Amino acid sequence: MLQLTGRAVPITRQAIVRQAIFRRGYYSPLRRVHPTSYYHSFVRPSRFLYVSHEAIHQLSHKRNASFFPKMIARVIRVPAYIGGGAAAVSSYLAYKLEEATHFSHNKLAQLKELAQTMKERFGDTFGRQGPDGDNGGEGTEGEEALATGALLASLDNNDAEAKRANEEDDDDDDEEEDNTESEILNLTKQMIEIRSILNKVDSSSANLTLPSIVVIGSQSSGKSSVLESIVGKEFLPKGSNMVTRRPIELTLVNTASSNETTADFPSLRAYNIKDFNEVKRILMELNMAVPSTEAVSADPIQLTIKSSRVPDLSLVDLPGYIQVEAADQPYELKSKIRQVCETYLAEPNIILAISAADVDLANSSALRASKVADPKGTRTIGVITKLDLVEPARAREILNSKKYPLKMGYVGVITKSPGSQSRLFDSGSKSGLFKRNTNKEVELEQTRSFERNYFRENKSVFTNCQVSTKRLREKLIKILEVSMSNALEPTSRVIQQELDDTSYLFKVEFNDRQLTPKSYLLNNVDILKLAIKEFQEKFNRYELKSILKADLDQRVLDLLASRYWKDENLQELSSKKSEKDESSALYWHKKLELSSSSLTKIGVGRVSTTLVTNAILRELENILDMTQLKNHDLIKELVNNTAVNVLNTKYYATADQVENCIKPFKYEIDLEERDWSVAVDHSTKLMREELRQCNERLQAIKNTVGSRKLQQVTTYLQQDSARQETLGFSALLLERGREAAFLEKRSQLLSFRLKTLKNRCHSTADKDICPEVFLNAVSDKLTSTAVLFLNVELLSDFFYNFPIELDRKLTALSDEQVEMFAKEDPRIARHIELQKRKELLTLALERIDSILVFKKSYKNVSQP
Repeated sequence: MLQLTGRAVPITRQAIVRQAIFRRGYYSPLRRVHPTSYYHSFVRPSRFLYVSHEAIHQLSHKRNASFFPKMIARVIRVPAYIGGGAAAVSSYLAYKLEEATHFSHNKLAQLKELAQTMKERFGDTFGRQGPDGDNGGEGTEGEEALATGALLASLDNNDAEAKRANEEDDDDDDEEEDNTESEILNLTKQMIEIRSILNKVDSSSANLTLPSIVVIGSQSSGKSSVLESIVGKEFLPKGSNMVTRRPIELTLVNTASSNETTADFPSLRAYNIKDFNEVKRILMELNMAVPSTEAVSADPIQLTIKSSRVPDLSLVDLPGYIQVEAADQPYELKSKIRQVCETYLAEPNIILAISAADVDLANSSALRASKVADPKGTRTIGVITKLDLVEPARAREILNSKKYPLKMGYVGVITKSPGSQSRLFDSGSKSGLFKRNTNKEVELEQTRSFERNYFRENKSVFTNCQVSTKRLREKLIKILEVSMSNALEPTSRVIQQELDDTSYLFKVEFNDRQLTPKSYLLNNVDILKLAIKEFQEKFNRYELKSILKADLDQRVLDLLASRYWKDENLQELSSKKSEKDESSALYWHKKLELSSSSLTKIGVGRVSTTLVTNAILRELENILDMTQLKNHDLIKELVNNTAVNVLNTKYYATADQVENCIKPFKYEIDLEERDWSVAVDHSTKLMREELRQCNERLQAIKNTVGSRKLQQVTTYLQQDSARQETLGFSALLLERGREAAFLEKRSQLLSFRLKTLKNRCHSTADKDICPEVFLNAVSDKLTSTAVLFLNVELLSDFFYNFPIELDRKLTALSDEQVEMFAKEDPRIARHIELQKRKELLTLALERIDSILVFKKSYKNVSQP
């Protein structure tokens, strides 16, 4: 050490260097550099240096010489020292606080792990004893204790928190908002989504699902009111007659981003219903749709309610138990209700047994049914309604029941305030279902206020009890979370097995070929468009002309039959004598003009346009019948309607355009020799075809009636057709005889006219004596003119706009309509359903695995 004496004192090199470092200003809080780092870079440790007092005094003189400038510099640096020191102190305090937080969390996790281990180790003890130590049933060791250990531990903690909350209850209960949603875990929402996915796969499988909370109770026990108090909306139908005839699978979804409360009916494809009177009406109709002869059905009603004020829960409202069947109800109704309820009460579902406080628990149908499904009471929550109808001491005794112990305990609620009209329905009022005029929101708020005030006033009585709807909601959230969490691993194994089986079937039946309703629809529409493209190439001008010419040829034959082939003087038309008879020539000329005018004024524009549009629609129907769309009435109707709409847009314009173009032929028709020659050939073929058909029909009558018999009939008709006596001939036989006589006469006339066409009809000058040729030439000109505009105005527009309009209509189809279309084909329906099942199972398995991985990682992090 250093002494101020005249003798030499030992001093280390470290001390001298430290003084030099401080004098030179190497150390500063702003530099954050420790002086020892400079020391180690300049000197070697453990060496001593001896100096005298004079040397130290001389060194002090030198230091004092520069004291004042350095002092000024240090004063200037004081703010910097203070700021740096404050920053260092705050950083150090934050570090220590974080270290203490981590330490407390680790210790808390160790305590929780120890409590969990103890609970699992002594789970069999909990299985044998009730809440107060009474024997509540024989317990078992092993897997059952391990399965229920976590749930019981969580529920014990939850119950303790509820009791402490009851003891510390203050004016916070007066707030309108329920803070339950702040405690909702995201994992619960994900598990409910997984349950919804599994229900889409197979809602009838008990193993392929996650637990739900099943609500049971007798009629008038307040079961519906409890559900409505949890939801915060009145939506369930009530009445004295049994109105809940089908299970209602109610899924509550917390939507923090939306302030509206909406309801969905997925099976009905009804979404975002905001009017809960409409929800009540739909539920009423679905329940009343069950025939009175059956009174109850196992087919569930799926209802989803979304709101920021509801917790994430999965509930099932079952038909209420009855004591005695009514006169209009089937004798086996009690057993039917029991069978429907037993399906939902099986493991792993949680049972919410509703009982009224004014009814002895010994007579509770809900507790009786839960005892059968859950003998040890490990999955049952007792809910006591109408607590205000009994004395508080009696209510406390019910909630702490030792005669009917439940591991999850009892929760007391008041869901209807005194004087509430809703309570009349719970009590079996015979008032109408929709006759209530009170404000439902006001009534619910009055009930909540009455419940808070009642339990506050009787706070000392219900100290160790679980009471209020808020506590019930909190308990249900925790129970559902734990029960679903415990069921994840076994459900994952079942899903994996189902997925393997489904993948195998999909591989065998469809070779893993992916198919969706939309892709199936688009593939078939592409095939249809390709067929229409081929039809467009074939349906050209020549096809149009043949269609229109065939129709006009038939009209020419009808004109000839009505104006010429009935004339008894037709043979004189081709005789040489008629050529010299001017009056006869004028007669036949006028007759030809009238026939030609009748042909040109039939409305060729409208007739030709109608013929073409009908031909297109018939061909389109033929094309549809050659594709897979022939089995799909929905798409066939859509295609036909689209084609009709496209054709109608041009129908009237095309008809008017064609009619305007053939107008000159109505006044004068000029024929060239070439036109005449073509008309002669076509008329000859046409009349020969007509003669052939007449002879075939005549021969068919002869074969049916017999030549001899037919000859007798025709002879009889020729002698005196006006006689009343039939000589034993039936009316049908006489009709055949008249037809045969007509055909025979027509055949002779056609043969005569064919000879005339061959011998006399050589040029246009012979048109008066050859009306068949002239009218045929006129029809040919009309056809050629009409075809030009039909091809341009109608066909080109149709083949261009039809595919575009069809795509627009198909795009407007909803996913449900497309799926309905695809499933009209049984094999395609099987393909889609199997593929959809595989996809849903894969999705559910992936989500379960992600939750399991999260739980495992969270557990590892929580361990010390």
